[in-house]
Amino acid sequence: MIDLDKIRQSVGMIGDSDQIVEILTLIGQIASTDISVLVTGDSGSGKEMVAKAIHKNSKRKFESLVIVNCAAIPSGILESELFGHKKGSFTGAVDKKVGYFESAHKGTIFLDEIG
Repeated sequence: MIDLDKIRQSVGMIGDSDQIVEILTLIGQIASTDISVLVTGDSGSGKEMVAKAIHKNSKRKFESLVIVNCAAIPSGILESELFGHKKGSFTGAVDKKVGYFESAHKGTIFLDEIG
């Protein structure tokens, strides 16, 4: 049984429309699995809130939730930001950098504005 109120309260989601109940039900179904999820929607529709709700209601809730605004990362360094790099791997790499994927290990990563 999915506790819709628990999911709603975990991120402060409001509303009782059929669409809200449907998304809360989907969040509850997804959160209990260990799969990758593609959350789509218009700008401002609550994709980040859905990602947070999935994370907070999953077995990964005690691990990191890493939110990455991909649109804010210049394309030339996107790979380094996502996957990290070792010292000396390219000009300007003076230290080892842990990437977002490694930071989210065992947790959740939300790639916002990936398109």
